Amino acid sequence: MLENFKNKAEILSKLGITALNPMQEAAHEAISSNSEIILLSPTGTGKTLAFLLPIIEALNPTTKNIQTLILVPSRELAIQIEQVIREMGSGYKANAVYGGRSGSKDRVEIKHPPAILIGTPGRIADHLDREVFEISAIKTLVLDEFDKSLEVGFEEDMKFIIETLNKVSKKVLTSATQKVKIPSFVGLKAPKKLSYLGEKTQKLKLQTVNAPTQNKLGSLVKLIAYIGEGNGIIFCNLKDSIQTVSDFLNEKNITHGCFSGDLEQQDRERALIKFRNGTHKILIATDLAARGIDIPELNFIIHYELPSRPDEFIHRNGRTARMHSNGTAYILKYENEELPVFIKNDEKINIHSSTNKLKTNTWKTLHISGGRKDKISKGDIAGLFFKQGNIKKEALGIIELKQDCAYVAVSSTNLNSLVNNLNNSRLKKKKVRISILK
Repeated sequence: MLENFKNKAEILSKLGITALNPMQEAAHEAISSNSEIILLSPTGTGKTLAFLLPIIEALNPTTKNIQTLILVPSRELAIQIEQVIREMGSGYKANAVYGGRSGSKDRVEIKHPPAILIGTPGRIADHLDREVFEISAIKTLVLDEFDKSLEVGFEEDMKFIIETLNKVSKKVLTSATQKVKIPSFVGLKAPKKLSYLGEKTQKLKLQTVNAPTQNKLGSLVKLIAYIGEGNGIIFCNLKDSIQTVSDFLNEKNITHGCFSGDLEQQDRERALIKFRNGTHKILIATDLAARGIDIPELNFIIHYELPSRPDEFIHRNGRTARMHSNGTAYILKYENEELPVFIKNDEKINIHSSTNKLKTNTWKTLHISGGRKDKISKGDIAGLFFKQGNIKKEALGIIELKQDCAYVAVSSTNLNSLVNNLNNSRLKKKKVRISILK
């Protein structure tokens, strides 16, 4: 399928992938040979790579303006796609723009136009209205998780964008559900449809835990101890519930992150960074974390509060038992609580007799004040920690490199001493500040 893709093997190697899955292979063929494509596939199956590979393959290296526009429903998904494109190392520039940050920062970044622009519909529509970038070369439009964009209120912005981009010759729509009707303003005529939604995972276990009272916090801590190893998300419906659960876990010295739409963008990004690198094994979140964010493979999820809709239940569960992995979704309910009719084939388990103890997580995240724009590489950072920091290989975790900074996971019993030793060190030509990420 991808025999002619320049540096295909190298790109997949950079992403840590040996081969595409069947959905990605089929998507590449369909996107390469059709002008309208609808790709339906569950959360976590690799839709981002599925559409990026053929799109990048079709880019013209001599064109100086934006060639592909990708619309996404959330800031996190915009950042994730931008990161994936950079990690692919194709040589094409990509930028993400979204609400919650300075519009002037967007304008500076896209003054030198990227080949691919990713953004939330509200921010893209605003830039189009202000004529911030040239649109004549935009031939491909991707509506990633298009149903979610419609659900969160971007319909008018999407309509304006599609009507403005009159030179588009290829449209790609992706979703993890097929229940949303595609609006007429999208302008699809005879789309090629690929659906992998019928391929349910058989590796997901659904287990129900009864709490003796309506106050489920004590049972939640017992469940976390019962699960023991692995990383997972505790899903809540309300921001107040997240705060209540977070406060209780803090009392029990259980490290965790929080993620919801009410948090500042920087706090949301840092929560995901710590969750990705293992500083936090647990993330307490609303359904915002059920789709469209870049997080690691999950061993489990916990429904502390159940969603009212079956599709959200499915999306939450789709965060675990992804691709070729096993996973468990736990439902935590009080004794006499009735489960919704859409929950079937659950197994009731008793955790209250378990003698498992809570395990302490020793990983922390450090912030480094230098990144890609300073020509700093992950190897440079690892070398600094090994040579000057004198830490062992197993004590250095994931290094996440951004344009202007980096984040490093470390396991250290004497973290303050390590930071003091490394702070104000030189990486390449830049003296960097190193601090513990709060």
